[in-house]
Amino acid sequence: MRTRVADEVWIVTALLHRRHPDRDDFTVGEIVRQAETEKVADRPLRAGVQPHVYQHCVANKVPNSGRYRMLFETSKGRRRLFRPGDPCHPRRISGKDVPRDDEIPPAYRELVDWYRNEYAGGGGDGGGHEADPILSLRGLGKAIWADEDPDVYVDRLREGWG
Repeated sequence: MRTRVADEVWIVTALLHRRHPDRDDFTVGEIVRQAETEKVADRPLRAGVQPHVYQHCVANKVPNSGRYRMLFETSKGRRRLFRPGDPCHPRRISGKDVPRDDEIPPAYRELVDWYRNEYAGGGGDGGGHEADPILSLRGLGKAIWADEDPDVYVDRLREGWG
């Protein structure tokens, strides 16, 4: 089986997240070094790994050639795995975000389950909405108006408008 470079990048980033659950993201260099030591493709580091980490796999960057959504740029030079609900470039919306089980070595297939069940929004409603920045605001600030009827509040505002 020949592992695609994009899938290799996803695998090594997932491994970093699993090994360092206290970390939100990683530098491009850390991801590339992980690929170099892990040797997912059973050979030395492939030349395409670094461009995939920098550009081709990054959901919130303008696509160059690859339209993958496997990584998310949290800040310049830092990446994490893409999560459902993360903003992405419009031309990447239908891009691959997770490797298919039959396209990666068997030793790494459990990472896909970990990603879906734990990292990408397992729990809650199961839809990954916890990772959606807009949906995560649901209910925020409700305590501010808890003691006031909405209609009374609107009437009070309108009184001040003359």
